[in-house]
Amino acid sequence: MAASSELRMDHLPSDPLLHILSFLSFRDLIHCSYVSRRLNDLSKHNPLWKTLCSKHWLLTDADRLQSGVSWYSLFKQYYRDLGRYIQYYPVLKRAWEQLKSFLQQRCPRMIASLKEGATEVELNDIEAQISCRLPDDYRCSYRIHNGQKLVIPGLMGSMSLSNHYRSEVLLDVETAAGGFQQRKGMRRCLPLTFCFHTGLSQYMALEPAEGRRMFESFYPCPDQTAQDPSAIDMFITGSCFLEWFTTYVHNVVTGEYPIIRDQIFRYVHDKGCVATTGDITVSVSTSFLPELSSVHPPHFFFTYRIRIEMSSGASPEAACQLDSRYWKITTSDGNVEEVQGPGVVGEFPVMTPGKVHEYASCTTFSTPSEYMEGHYTFHRLANKEEVFHVAIPRFHMVCPPFREPVVRTKASTSFTPRLDDHDDDGEYCDGDGDDFGDLRGINMAALEGAWCPRHI
Repeated sequence: MAASSELRMDHLPSDPLLHILSFLSFRDLIHCSYVSRRLNDLSKHNPLWKTLCSKHWLLTDADRLQSGVSWYSLFKQYYRDLGRYIQYYPVLKRAWEQLKSFLQQRCPRMIASLKEGATEVELNDIEAQISCRLPDDYRCSYRIHNGQKLVIPGLMGSMSLSNHYRSEVLLDVETAAGGFQQRKGMRRCLPLTFCFHTGLSQYMALEPAEGRRMFESFYPCPDQTAQDPSAIDMFITGSCFLEWFTTYVHNVVTGEYPIIRDQIFRYVHDKGCVATTGDITVSVSTSFLPELSSVHPPHFFFTYRIRIEMSSGASPEAACQLDSRYWKITTSDGNVEEVQGPGVVGEFPVMTPGKVHEYASCTTFSTPSEYMEGHYTFHRLANKEEVFHVAIPRFHMVCPPFREPVVRTKASTSFTPRLDDHDDDGEYCDGDGDDFGDLRGINMAALEGAWCPRHI
């Protein structure tokens, strides 16, 4: 009788089996361990769990040596503590590590302000306190770092104009719970950030109520045309905590947001927004200021930062001085305005080889998007009769997406922008050449104490 050709698991060599097991998830490996004694032994093979520890918990050989246990046991330890967050933990942990590494040499005060992670018990207590569930991505991030101490500068970015200053702190969960909103118009909203100077906060909606989507983040904006004070418009900043936080970190660590005087400034630079004329290059970055904007009435406040640089290889005879500026401003409703005036924010910078001049200005519009372009007029220092133009690249200013409340009772639907106080390039100013925007129509009660004598 012929010998049996049945293939038994115990007779298979280990190497191909381990290779097959290396493609499995940690859950599938656990399932395999219940199939047979052979697979139970192979599924606990240390290199398999080393890979999984690196993938899910970002652990290194140094972490394993410090723990004094096998990779399999180390995975189990982390899973018991953080298993509910396994889909979020590697993304958020990596984001935090990238952020801290980037800021360590640039903004060490921010690193020192970070708090240790909260415990599961503390987060559960907060949920009981506010009678609302915290999303798992938020909880996961707060297990890593429980926000920051209430210090300036804030981790979540700053903005400074002539006499307006904002710096947003990432709130720890206990302080956030103290600001949890139950009032009409903001029900079930948890603050994520806070600015001491403006009173501004970004919020996260913990329930889909009053026109908000669950877990999205936003800046609240009172509807100043409504009779009902609970009519709150929203400038949307993220669809969930994970997107909100990781997008911000990406903008910081890639240099999208510049570091200025030990602070993160939330200017956005379009890499195509650069123009070179001869030896002079002009680049522009922009920012939307929600605290000085409103949807109703339509009043959208933008600031822009312009960098003018003369090549270090330019001839000394190329030295020149800026005389005037010209702007062509186009709003999203098709309105075009052309304006010009002397200097830039009251200055007439002299450009020499290698010299950089930067300045910030601002403007307001009644449309949510617009673009500006134009040129500067210079004259050569060696020959004042030699006058030439330097192009300013077209740059767009677009406010974040916004949403209106479900129900609104309007006192009036009409709005006519008042332009009687603007300077000659369409930018509002305080009378001494320092542009800072038109604050009429803004809820000044929310901005008490906002003015800080800082300049970019």
